[in-house]
Amino acid sequence: MNSSTIKNYPTDDVRWKNVYAELSKYAFSKNSLIQVLHTVQDTFGYLDKKSIHYVAKSLDIPFSQVYGVATFYHYFTLKPPALHTCTICTGTACHIKGADFLLKAVKDNFGVIPCEMTPDGKLAIFTARCLGACGIAPVAIIDNEVVGNLEPEILLSKLNGVLKSVN
Repeated sequence: MNSSTIKNYPTDDVRWKNVYAELSKYAFSKNSLIQVLHTVQDTFGYLDKKSIHYVAKSLDIPFSQVYGVATFYHYFTLKPPALHTCTICTGTACHIKGADFLLKAVKDNFGVIPCEMTPDGKLAIFTARCLGACGIAPVAIIDNEVVGNLEPEILLSKLNGVLKSVN
């Protein structure tokens, strides 16, 4: 593949230079597909059609094959990430101590269920089977901060506080 053609980035975003450097590091080898997709996702937060087309063209691989890899592996996402995330533990200790009430409160208040994002893209909700903090169950991770001994009102207050900081 002609490197001057490949340097025609999908957008004028300077972060494409990181992706190009990764492609160069692997000499534009088809075998570098997964690593290059990781780099694109790490750089932009997700894989969109433009980035998949760019990788496909750069590695001389059909778009359908690159798209197939991107949708096969759970790690890759085709949607932009939410500004904030909340992962609610649903493991045994958390379940016994009220994780279901936390999930219901989030659904009733924000209209989202696990693996969904609010329409404005500000909050995504996830669940995990165990977060390893059973002693302070029920537990959630809000933007990488572990919060324990949660009750629905406390969780909603924390989430509303995080979301207000966005405005």
